[in-house]
Amino acid sequence: MSTLIVGLILFLGVHSVRIVADDWRSAQIARRGEGAWKGVYSLVSALGLGLVVWGYGQARLDPVVLWAPQAWARHLASLLVLIAFVLLAAAYVPRNGIKARLHHPMILGVKLWAFAHLLANHTLADLLLFGGFLLWAVADFRAARQRDRRLQTHYPPGTTTATLVTVAVGLLAYAAFAFWLHAWLFGVRPV
Repeated sequence: MSTLIVGLILFLGVHSVRIVADDWRSAQIARRGEGAWKGVYSLVSALGLGLVVWGYGQARLDPVVLWAPQAWARHLASLLVLIAFVLLAAAYVPRNGIKARLHHPMILGVKLWAFAHLLANHTLADLLLFGGFLLWAVADFRAARQRDRRLQTHYPPGTTTATLVTVAVGLLAYAAFAFWLHAWLFGVRPV
């Protein structure tokens, strides 16, 4: 369990710098250069992610059960993750209406993904992993919205075509993940 915790601290910690120390981050980028910052950020992220994956896998071998899983929760989790995939697509498809309205769809997608997995899973490792990501996403969304207000960030209006493409990409990615990739990567078939 300690490997999972260290991985979460590294991964979510480096992703939280902008939440808790945005001015320090800007100073480091100005002093060392954007390339150096991104390099260190990527290395720490990759190390943290690797530890999270390995630690979670190890924790699954000897699970600490916290509550009994409910059948309805798996179905609700599948629906929420489908929406999370559409939100993830919205972060990348230019000029879609979802990003125009929500501004930070990827963070909202992480919130839904984490919450859905908390519903469907029931061990201490699940609580640490998905609960950690949920808390981080709540804090990051709040910080991003405050930053938008402070910087008076404006998002371009979305188009119907881009929004439809976003939904299609999200649905296709969800289908690939739900019906094939999730079982291949994690050994669990969600649908």
